[in-house]
Amino acid sequence: MTNQRTIITISLANVVFASLPFFLNTYWVDVLNSIGIYSILALSLNLIVGHAGLFNLGHAAFYAIGAYTAAILNTGYGIPILALLPACGFTAGVFAVLIARPIIHLRGDYLCIVTIGVGEIVRIALINDVFGVTGGANGIFGIARPSLFGFSVRSPQHFFYYIWTFAGITVCLFHLLENSRFGRALNYLREDEVAAEGSGVDTAHYKLAAFVVGAVWAGMAGNIYASKMTIISPESFTFWESVLMFAIVILGGSGSIPGMLLGAFLIVGLPELFREFANARMLVFGAAMIAMMIFRTQGILPAKQRRYSLPESSGEESGTG
Repeated sequence: MTNQRTIITISLANVVFASLPFFLNTYWVDVLNSIGIYSILALSLNLIVGHAGLFNLGHAAFYAIGAYTAAILNTGYGIPILALLPACGFTAGVFAVLIARPIIHLRGDYLCIVTIGVGEIVRIALINDVFGVTGGANGIFGIARPSLFGFSVRSPQHFFYYIWTFAGITVCLFHLLENSRFGRALNYLREDEVAAEGSGVDTAHYKLAAFVVGAVWAGMAGNIYASKMTIISPESFTFWESVLMFAIVILGGSGSIPGMLLGAFLIVGLPELFREFANARMLVFGAAMIAMMIFRTQGILPAKQRRYSLPESSGEESGTG
């Protein structure tokens, strides 16, 4: 009965949410689109930070690589932007393998500092147009909109359904992933890496896999962002973007999928509600973050602790047979 009520509640909430573009103006629909993109990014980073316990403050690098892959292949070779979704994820994943393999043994603050450096290296490389294809500081213009079966996604209302459909697919897939053997292994790493390794978990393999899967999804989010904006530049992928993603994960509740969605709404959407108080909103935001870290360190909607029941002993084993 409880599961049935949960399903009905979730279904009604989805219906109400899907009807929002009919009642909101274009500006607020576009805000919801931004929240959707950051939700996808937060979910991808949550796999690395929340489940594997790896401090990554350079996630914007994977986001940028996906966006630039889409922009370069679409504007230069005319490949449809929607068909480039897998290619953007693949490119970001390959880059994650190349940069994560040498640094995966680092822990805590050391890994955090290195990932910050990686993010800045990618941004500076884009600004300096290292390979002659990124457009330098001006970026790339004229990126096509997504289209499928002759229907083109153009208006903010169209993008609302496109972005949030992808976000819904991401939630479902990551829910299955966190309840799989892979997800359990990542949680062992987060709780006690030494104990996990002693229990036979290949820690280096699972760390690398977490980085790659998170990067793949961030790369596809970059594709969506590029098609939405039709223009990208290095200014869109600064260190601040990585900080926002990290803040969403920590504030929402590390390891929690509902926490990522709520965190994206609070970090991205709430400041827009108080835009008229532009001089004070970041001060209030900073104070709220400090208060959260003091009084609720686990986040607003933390992940539920896993519970494992031991198998009951048979009568013979207990000596009662």
